[in-house]
Amino acid sequence: MILYLGNGISADLKTVVAVMDIEKASTAKNTREYLALAGKAGRVVYCTYDIPKSFVVTLDRDFTEKVYVSSVTVGTLKKRIEKYSFGRHKG
Repeated sequence: MILYLGNGISADLKTVVAVMDIEKASTAKNTREYLALAGKAGRVVYCTYDIPKSFVVTLDRDFTEKVYVSSVTVGTLKKRIEKYSFGRHKG
């Protein structure tokens, strides 16, 4: 299943390992450092031109990590994930 992150960008739901509120999470020093390192490594994909509200971390089969920065709220992403998780797709 696909998780739509905004601005025409999606991620495979099977690869999602974290969905975080960017404002709340970035208050922690470790999170700020993580996002900075991911950016320097070229692993950040910006899904928005607006104020970012969340970031989604994915990890593919080759253990390649990507961080998607999105203007979609964590609550909305959670609803999208729940719609497709655990065989509950309602069509």
